[in-house]
Amino acid sequence: MNWEQLLSLKRFGDTNKRLRSEQDETRLGFEVDYDRIIFSASFRSLQDKTQVIPLSETDFVHTRLTHSLEVSVVGRSLGRLAGIQLLEKHPYLKESLGYQFNDFGAIVAAACLAHDIGNPPFGHSGEKAIGAYFEYGAGKRFKNELNDKQYQDLIDFEGNANGFHLLNRSIGGKSGGLRLSYATLGAFMKYPKESLPKKPSDHITDKKYGFFQNDKALAQQVAQELGLGNRSNQSDSLLYHRHPLAYLVEAADDICYTIIDFEDGINLGLISEDRALEFLINLVKDRIHTQKYSELAYTADRISYLRALAIQTLIDEAVRIFMEQEKAILNGSFSTALLDKSKYKAQIEDIIGISVKQIYQSEEVTDKEIAGYSILSELLEAYCTAAYGCYQQTATNYDKLLARGLPAYILQESNNTYQLLLGVSSYIASLSDSRALALHQKIRGVIT
Repeated sequence: MNWEQLLSLKRFGDTNKRLRSEQDETRLGFEVDYDRIIFSASFRSLQDKTQVIPLSETDFVHTRLTHSLEVSVVGRSLGRLAGIQLLEKHPYLKESLGYQFNDFGAIVAAACLAHDIGNPPFGHSGEKAIGAYFEYGAGKRFKNELNDKQYQDLIDFEGNANGFHLLNRSIGGKSGGLRLSYATLGAFMKYPKESLPKKPSDHITDKKYGFFQNDKALAQQVAQELGLGNRSNQSDSLLYHRHPLAYLVEAADDICYTIIDFEDGINLGLISEDRALEFLINLVKDRIHTQKYSELAYTADRISYLRALAIQTLIDEAVRIFMEQEKAILNGSFSTALLDKSKYKAQIEDIIGISVKQIYQSEEVTDKEIAGYSILSELLEAYCTAAYGCYQQTATNYDKLLARGLPAYILQESNNTYQLLLGVSSYIASLSDSRALALHQKIRGVIT
């Protein structure tokens, strides 16, 4: 891989090459990506989607939207810091092609902003609920109408793949969705592979998959334009090398959920301040101003101060590792997350461990994830049945009433059962927590 290709400004439908030296400095192409994402309906729905505490009644716990904004801020810093060093190492990128260090920050920030855009309501249990409906639930009846890869897309429904789908779907004559630059799309794809073959390995890219069969052609275009290269030795399998900046996107997300979810747990009273300091001290000991810390009167302010220091420590650490491993990343031989190589790996694992025990597995989280699981399963059965009945022209009056609530393009533009079911699943995944709850009450006959 080479940086000139990796920084492509090309968008879906372009016939001519976009040159960085010809960009309007007041509105750069990579910054346009950020703007298009933040003004999209899919991004707005994140304001009412679970990050840690599903349907939380508190007002300071993070939603998917606040989490995404914070990840984009961290990602921008990571990209800029790496960009400064990359331009020093590869001066032709600036001198001959016109790239600036801010370009790296803009690409990473935009990809970070969108990184959770495809996630269903009710946290990661939402993904599991959609998959379980098709693998074990009533949705299993559709299996014989799908090929193996199409069925795998549904039973292993993946928020990352759905995010790629939402960013790029062509509907109602609008081709290419948001039409983001291929550099941003490449950085967004943390797992640039299709759902099958599913071969677990130690390589970070094999952890999940990143695009549905419906979006396979575009994923191929993006990979070819960026020069990612196919890792698979099978002609019928797409498994690409990861875009180098995707490692920074992943690091930004890892930093935020490690530190900020931990902060939420402290503010909720699930983790004591003394315990928090015990876990954070190794990350902040070289930066902390003890007098300033002791003068802060309230727990929330003290924890906020420690959080900021810890995040900056991990930003610097991630950039250091990225630059040390740049050659391996470019040739595709780097196979772990950046922070897996960190000298703070033990501290990070300790923080995640206490978060899992005290926050993610808390009674409130567990109870509401169970409720979310049931809600999504029942919504899928109702809407898949209705859509399929309309598609096959066997719909009951009730099916027709339900189908009116679906986006029109699902029925109008689906050419086969797979596209129909994927459209319904993606629609259900796009719902906010409260909207999913309201629809569930409606189909159960509860009028509010």
